[in-house]
Amino acid sequence: MMTTKVAPFRLKPWFSERVWGKRDLRPWYVDTGTTEPVGEAWLTGPQCVVETGPFAGRTLASVAAELGGEFPLLVKLLFPAEKLSVQVHPDDAQAQVLGETRGKTECWYVLEAEPGAAVALGLKDRVSVGDVKAAIADGTLESLMEWVPVSVGDMIFVDAGTVHAIGPGVVLLETQQASDVTYRLFDYGRPRELHLEKGLQVIKPKTAAGKVAPKVMDGFTRLIEQKYFVVDRFDFGEVSEASVSFDGPGCLVGLGGRTAVSTSEGEVVLHPGQAVVVPKGASWVIVDTDTGMSFLRCVAPI
Repeated sequence: MMTTKVAPFRLKPWFSERVWGKRDLRPWYVDTGTTEPVGEAWLTGPQCVVETGPFAGRTLASVAAELGGEFPLLVKLLFPAEKLSVQVHPDDAQAQVLGETRGKTECWYVLEAEPGAAVALGLKDRVSVGDVKAAIADGTLESLMEWVPVSVGDMIFVDAGTVHAIGPGVVLLETQQASDVTYRLFDYGRPRELHLEKGLQVIKPKTAAGKVAPKVMDGFTRLIEQKYFVVDRFDFGEVSEASVSFDGPGCLVGLGGRTAVSTSEGEVVLHPGQAVVVPKGASWVIVDTDTGMSFLRCVAPI
């Protein structure tokens, strides 16, 4: 997706109501447009509306189709007030067998974490798919999973096929393939559909999921580098101007401060909790601030 000669453009978040979400998303968002609990703010969803430039008022899906494809990354903020369902995602090959376009490999970057916050990431040793099926039936699936404490700044890789769940008390930034294929295995008695046949079919007892150690690079911190995405963090002081390179289509996600993002085609301001899409073909952008800033660069490798 995305040809050159297109200026970076900012997207309006799209808020997804979820039974496990929150009504108050401050300081990230003051108004979500609903009084219902919101679990996810989609920053680069296909239904997100462009706020700036010549594409203003159109959806990202519409713009991407005009420019030759689709945006390859789905970036979200997650706001769980309760436990999410226990779920699993297929890899690309499994998804296509099941009639889906692609699988869902993802990662979570911890932005906020209360004491004791944890996520479930994979199955304990020697737990089989048959054990999972029996534990779903008797309500003991949580006891078969590896629960991992999390703190602010942790990056967690969630490999396709990993049985996983997210506990309350965190705010996560999720970067994933452009797919929302989710098979719900267990939902704590909530009256929502389960997907046991497909879910059990794609479980992998062992995966590459786990915490990822950050790497200090030249001017930024590499949080994760995988087949489908690379996520880096940039932090600048009060007066800074810097070049940020792009080796594929991607976006910048604001975490704090006011950031001006510009190329030769134009400039846009990046706000915390929003994404600015950087078109493919723009090999770099200039970022500028007079207040200090922090942001993530999320790129789909070419």
